[in-house]
Amino acid sequence: MICVSIAEPTPEACIRAMKGLRFAEIRIDKIDGVGCVDIRRIFSRRLRLIATCRPGGIGDRKKLALLESAARAGAAFVDIEHNWKPSLKAALMKTARAAACRVLISFHDFEKTPPAPTLDRIIRNGLEEGADVVKIACRVRSSSDNARLLGLLDGGRPLVVVGIGREGKITRVVAPLIGGLFTYAALRPGKEVADGQIDRAKLQGILNRLNNV
Repeated sequence: MICVSIAEPTPEACIRAMKGLRFAEIRIDKIDGVGCVDIRRIFSRRLRLIATCRPGGIGDRKKLALLESAARAGAAFVDIEHNWKPSLKAALMKTARAAACRVLISFHDFEKTPPAPTLDRIIRNGLEEGADVVKIACRVRSSSDNARLLGLLDGGRPLVVVGIGREGKITRVVAPLIGGLFTYAALRPGKEVADGQIDRAKLQGILNRLNNV
């Protein structure tokens, strides 16, 4: 299953970008001057949407308010970073549960792929905290990094595994075929929101060919 990452500068552009999609991630942090009214407009659409707000220009309290608004408006998932402040994480998880919104706890390492025991501990902690899904996204610099990431899927845990960078593209293709719940793709060439992301049409074509082998 492919989740299309949308990172547009206005709510209107986000809504236009969702046309024809069934599953998408909305990068709230990329929307200029976004407010809770905008969030309700976006996430009340009849689509399966992930609400994501990465660290940056939006402060923690506003980030919490925006993600809570997304959960209440109908988001399928809220993305919570594993190292977010425990009090804010707990508040968002409580709101998400009350709104029947699933929780995705995400871990990112933009420099390297940590050792397997470290990644296993992060996954275990996320699930114990109450995550429905844990996302592991790491910079890939070698084939062994790819193998380590894909090896996390051996065990039936609810995971999304992503290799960051050109060398990690193989994980974006293989992971959903061997147990990953879904993979992320760009809306089209030039709309990538992460290093190594593949555009939706190309990725779907690759997956279709592999499924028909």
